[in-house]
Amino acid sequence: MNRVRIRQPSGPPRTRPECPAGDKGRSYPRIRSRLHRHSIRVVIPQRSDQHPDDGRPRFDQKLYRRRCTIEQCIGWLKECRRLGIRFEKLAVNFIAMIQVAFVERCLRVGFSDRAQA
Repeated sequence: MNRVRIRQPSGPPRTRPECPAGDKGRSYPRIRSRLHRHSIRVVIPQRSDQHPDDGRPRFDQKLYRRRCTIEQCIGWLKECRRLGIRFEKLAVNFIAMIQVAFVERCLRVGFSDRAQA
């Protein structure tokens, strides 16, 4: 997370996200307070053992649904056995294999029988 650089229309790139989305496994007071200290909006649903004070959900459901795109990308990458097992030990080689996997995925989608012209 410390290496993330989000481009801005003007000025230096941001290093903190506006509102990261997490699953219920990330719903801990320690995480929520850290995000609050850094003025980052929390998009994490409450666990069943946590009860909000007024009964309203504490996260933006529309932003949380966008998380599905990231989950699908991770699922596509895990289809490549080489990445799931992490055969590549060097970070440079691992990132190269991720790029190859994305190229393969784009070719598979773009040139499949189901592709619409």
